[in-house]
Amino acid sequence: MVRRTALVARRSARYPVGSGDRSVVTSEASGPSMIDIPVEDLVFVVCALVGGGLLLITVLLDDILGAIFDFDVAGVSLMPLLLSFVSMFGVGGLFATQVLDVHGGQAAIVGTAFGMAGMGIAYGLFSVLRRAEADEPFSTSDLIGDTAFVSVGIPAGHYGSVLVKKEGQTHEYSATASMDVTVGTTARVIGVAGNGLIVETISEERIDRA
Repeated sequence: MVRRTALVARRSARYPVGSGDRSVVTSEASGPSMIDIPVEDLVFVVCALVGGGLLLITVLLDDILGAIFDFDVAGVSLMPLLLSFVSMFGVGGLFATQVLDVHGGQAAIVGTAFGMAGMGIAYGLFSVLRRAEADEPFSTSDLIGDTAFVSVGIPAGHYGSVLVKKEGQTHEYSATASMDVTVGTTARVIGVAGNGLIVETISEERIDRA
């Protein structure tokens, strides 16, 4: 009994109950650390990411949003301009808070200045791209009245091939006629049949006029 009592006393001295309780309280009190982000910085980050992402999608996918909201400014779709403003507003706001160390209204003013500059740059770029776009190719209906050279004979009511010169280039089309048209004949386009042309010989037209 004496030995057992002495052993219990030694263990109590080595591991006091109070120290264990304090360690538990300390670990519970510390808890997980929280990341504190100012609201203004969060707003600027969201503007920069969302505006920039949508602007990239608009450029890559040929302005889908602009097709939904059909507004333009001097021939430039309004949507890329607004997205440029939003994204650069976010960038300018972050520049103000993180670099210039200004906050609140002053940061918003800096962000607005960046946004207006971004909108101006976007307007200039999209204007140049719009002017650089090639004109839409002509359609077969634009060939009506033009002359054509018959490269493959055209049986009456069936199809052959003709060569038509348009915009400095020679184009080949399938063609049909109400009468036989032989190879090497010069014909005139009088209509369109699907993706092909309807032609008649120049001599036929002159006879009809006579």
